[in-house]
Amino acid sequence: MLLAESRGNSRPGNAQHHLDIMCRNIKTLFNFEPPATELEIRDASLQFVRKLSGFAVPSKANEAAFEAAVEEVAASARRLIHSLVTHAEPRNREVEAAKARARSAERFGTGPG
Repeated sequence: MLLAESRGNSRPGNAQHHLDIMCRNIKTLFNFEPPATELEIRDASLQFVRKLSGFAVPSKANEAAFEAAVEEVAASARRLIHSLVTHAEPRNREVEAAKARARSAERFGTGPG
């Protein structure tokens, strides 16, 4: 990792900014109704491996290692999600999405839509 990246320099155009954008798709997957799908677990795992490796798309030389890492992270995430226990009511996906849109509108000054 470059020194500038490790210090959180996220100006547009540098590698850290690119990685920060890639990682925004990692969402909380536990305690939702309906439960997280296999695709959601894989997508979050892919984003995590992208962040760790610094590759949005790996080279042919790194493709097998990259895919193996995604599968291992997905398996770990699946085990974690299925083993966690809570007494809280499951969250509703639509309600949580609406809250996220409202936070985004407040943060970035955009209207609903």
